[in-house]
Amino acid sequence: MFKNHPRGLVVLFFTEMWERFGYYLLLGIFTLYMIDTQAGGLGLSLASAADIYGTYLALVYLAPFVGGLLADRILGYRRAIIIGGLLMGTGYITLALPGMTAFWIALFLIIIGNGFFKPNISTLVGNLYTDDKYKPLKDTGYNIFYMGINIGSFICNFVAAYLRNHYGWGYAFAAAGIGLYIGVIIFIFGKKHVALADVRKPVQKEDMSLGKIGAVVFLPALLVGAIGWFLPGNLFGSDSTDAFLFSSIPIVLFYLSLWLRASKEDKAPIGALLAIFAVVVVFWGIFHQNGSALTIWAESYTHRELPAAVQPAAQAFGMVQEVDTTPREVPRLDVYGKPVIDADNHVVTTMGPHPYFNNLDKAQWPVEGKSLKLISTEIFQSVNPFFVVALTPLVVVFFGFLRKKGKEPSTPVKIGSGLFITAISTLVMIAAVFASQNGLTKCSPWWLISSYALITVGELFLSPMGLSLVSKLSPPRITALMMGGWFLATSIGNKLSGILSSLWEQYDHKAIFFSINFAGALLATLAILVMLKWLKKVVKEHTEGH
Repeated sequence: MFKNHPRGLVVLFFTEMWERFGYYLLLGIFTLYMIDTQAGGLGLSLASAADIYGTYLALVYLAPFVGGLLADRILGYRRAIIIGGLLMGTGYITLALPGMTAFWIALFLIIIGNGFFKPNISTLVGNLYTDDKYKPLKDTGYNIFYMGINIGSFICNFVAAYLRNHYGWGYAFAAAGIGLYIGVIIFIFGKKHVALADVRKPVQKEDMSLGKIGAVVFLPALLVGAIGWFLPGNLFGSDSTDAFLFSSIPIVLFYLSLWLRASKEDKAPIGALLAIFAVVVVFWGIFHQNGSALTIWAESYTHRELPAAVQPAAQAFGMVQEVDTTPREVPRLDVYGKPVIDADNHVVTTMGPHPYFNNLDKAQWPVEGKSLKLISTEIFQSVNPFFVVALTPLVVVFFGFLRKKGKEPSTPVKIGSGLFITAISTLVMIAAVFASQNGLTKCSPWWLISSYALITVGELFLSPMGLSLVSKLSPPRITALMMGGWFLATSIGNKLSGILSSLWEQYDHKAIFFSINFAGALLATLAILVMLKWLKKVVKEHTEGH
């Protein structure tokens, strides 16, 4: 797999694999932990959990703007990656501690750590391919790197399920921290292989100084963010959403100013990147509902009973969740089947059977003293990375075949195709809603698996290609900063995913919810089509001229 690629790719592959192990371990159980009322979770309402989930994801991907800037100007990429990995590992360990204080401190450490780590390891990957020998393999290099991401995110959910089912939430979070530390150790021992890629370019006269960036970007972002938080009422659903969107405005304006102040040579590629950033917001808004709305679909609407033949093997891997009809503390439901929320936005609980039985025919309930063995909800989070690992070699071979024939599509075409396939994946969930009579009965897991399979293909066409495009088009001195722009788009998309997921309970018919996703993905696809001729021209001119 690594044949013909720079040796540094192996180091970055395994470093990122362990970092993503920790990141997606948290993501797979984050919503479940926040809404849990039975096993030591926070007992928050779904709307409140979705808001925190979306804000956390948004800030995790907003921080790379700062981390990329500091790496470009001061730290260098290797040092920033080590700092970020250590902060994230400490954050996951802190999350294992009980109490809301530890919860907020942990999220802060993870967010800041990711800001240093994420844009800079992606930048190093691209910098490995500046030599003419490796330059044609850059897209493939990012596909391989992306497979490392998803090996980590596939394995982690089995670890999370085993630890939280057998020992509790805290042990699962601690495992995420250990994974981060392993990744940092791998990187430290192998960093000599990426030394040549850790090159900072000199600042140009049209670039803002760090002091000016602080004055015209960071300070206004803090001020308008505070205005969004304290503004009476809510414009976008919650104080945190208002604060995030308000604070994003100065940062978005900063990226627009990069384009306005750019030299003639740099203006077209920066403009093309900003156009791509704007469109992929929609993709991430849909994709990252896997940890919120789609997790709720798996938890409450999906038939998760395991056949007797596979139960022993599943139990050995910690994939089994046992539920019975013994009364326990569960959410109290109103006449519409929605959880009752108190004044503090926590779920009101009562004594009753496990919530899994809410829409399960009583003929299928176990007799008293017996239990149903279910596949743990977070295991569905491994479906997407499984398909990434399984399909990446096929995608690489497919594009390699087209490249030899001289028919490989351009990177913008790949991104547009990814958005269209994402739209199709939402149609599968609309069909699932009708198949389950809008949640009145349990739904076959194959609907959810099929939707994940399709959006994975869309992801493989879009996400690694986007990283590759940033590396190709960015002026060398601001590559990490522009990589931060890619993650800013991801950040806004992630917040959009939380906003959309918080609407879940507002739509009695869930087909409406998934139809909104479909419309968004289709509009984004059309936007790419409108810009396609221009984007292909810019990419061709810039890559051939360098």
